[in-house]
Parts: sequence; structure tokens; C-alpha cells
Amino acid sequence: MKGMTVNNKGFRLLFIYLFMSVLAVLFLFPTVWMLAASTKPDVLIYSETGKLSSFIPNITDGSVFLRNYAILLTDYKIWRFMLNSSFYSAFIVVGNIIVSSMAGYALAKFHFPGKTFLLGLIVFLIVVPIETTIIPLYTIVHRLGLTGTIFAVLIPPLVSVFNIFLFRQSFVSVPRELEEAAIMDGASKLQVYYHIILATSKPIIATIATLNFIGVWNDYIWPIMVLPAPSGNGDWPLYPIQAALNTLAQQPMIETGQIMAALTLATIPLIVVYALAQKYIVEGFSTAGIK
Repeated sequence: MKGMTVNNKGFRLLFIYLFMSVLAVLFLFPTVWMLAASTKPDVLIYSETGKLSSFIPNITDGSVFLRNYAILLTDYKIWRFMLNSSFYSAFIVVGNIIVSSMAGYALAKFHFPGKTFLLGLIVFLIVVPIETTIIPLYTIVHRLGLTGTIFAVLIPPLVSVFNIFLFRQSFVSVPRELEEAAIMDGASKLQVYYHIILATSKPIIATIATLNFIGVWNDYIWPIMVLPAPSGNGDWPLYPIQAALNTLAQQPMIETGQIMAALTLATIPLIVVYALAQKYIVEGFSTAGIK
């Protein structure tokens, strides 16, 4: 009976792994096709539609293999918009972590009037759809005279109620004895925040940094609302990569393979960042669980 139980458990695990592998392959099909199409001219892409060869990159001719990428980097200068997104992402990630962690520290470790109400308000704002706040936010940014500048992209995302809540939940689990020992040694509240609270919360910091980076890199609606519209000569220097991709796809001479190459270049940083930070994400969310 014991042997049968072990075998049944093994079959169940095998079935689960096979089922999940099939799902993973199905979900990867669009990405694989995008990567393969980015290495082909349009004639080859359309001739292979519906065939298995459409998922295989064109590796027979090296000059054709990199042609779409070369055109994007030289003619359309897509690297400028990737640099824009890199700058926006780095600034917002660092700024959001500083602002949200300080707010979370105050909510987790300080006692002040209205703290419970403020925490309840934060929880309420988490479930409010972004669509209901984007117009008021745009009105505020416009009245401050920030529309058309990079500050309209950089400043609003510095505050995130969801990240504040995650930091607060993580900081609550930090033993108060560590803080008291540091204060007895002469540390200030700011030193406790930096050397104790943040130092013991690296998983949640990595998790929030990763989610922030992905969110900013993929942001499309807000940048096209607050940044200058593309000019007639195709010059859109302030656009991040996602907004530039939409404008790029509307260019009269652009090819499907070049669009796929642009999407591939825009996807690579997300894959790299997630691959480097994935081991922290589960641990980060587990430390930020409701306590």
C-alpha cells in the first residue's frame, strides 16, 4: 500500500509538471514567434504564416538576421527611447523606494493621531482603479505647468499607496528589540530606518524595485498624455520605449519584422530584470503578508 501511495504521488507530480510545461509552451508561442519574425523580411513572414517554420528564426543569412535590428538602431534610433525608459525607470524606482519606505516606516513604527484612519485610507486607495484617478492627476500636473516636461513623468509615480502598504506590512515584522538596541547605542530614528529597517528588508525592496521597473518600463498611457506629441519629422525625444513603439508602428515605411524587432528589444530588459530578481519576489511578498 505504501508503494502504491508513493507511485500515485509520483504520477500526480508528473502529470502536474507535464500540464504546466504544456501551458508554458502555449504562453511562450507569441514570444517565440515575435523573436523569429524579428529576424525575417516581410515576404518571408507572410509566406510562412500558419507553418511551423514561422517559429524558427532565420539563421541562414547573417546579414538578413540582423537587418531589422540595424535599421531600428540607425534609421529610427530606437536606442534613444530605451535610454529614456532606463532613466525614467531608474529615477522612479529609487525615488519611489525612498518615499514609500519612509511612509511605510512611519505607519509601522510611529504612533500619531489619525494613524488608523490614514492606514485605512491607503487600503481603500489600493482598490481604486487607476482610470478614476488619471484625469484628476492630469489636471493637477497641468495646473502646475509640468505637462510637456519630463517632470510630469517622473514626479507622480514617486508615491504609490500599494508600495507604502507593502513596506508597512514588511516593517511591522522587524523586531522592536533591534530598534531599541540601536537607539540605546545612540542611533537616531533616521539611522535606525537606514541601518536596521532597510537592512533587514532587502527582499521586499527588491520585489518593489522589480515591480516598479516593470510598471514604468511598460507605461504607455500616462507618457503620451503628458509628453509632447510627435512632430512631423518623426522626432519624439522624450518618449519612453512603449510610447515610441506605438508611434513607430504608424510610420509609413515600417515593416512587420522591424516592429517585431523593436518589441524584442523592449522585452529583453524586462526578462533580464525579472530573471535576476525572481528569487526575491516570493520571499518579499511572504514578508509583507498581513500580520
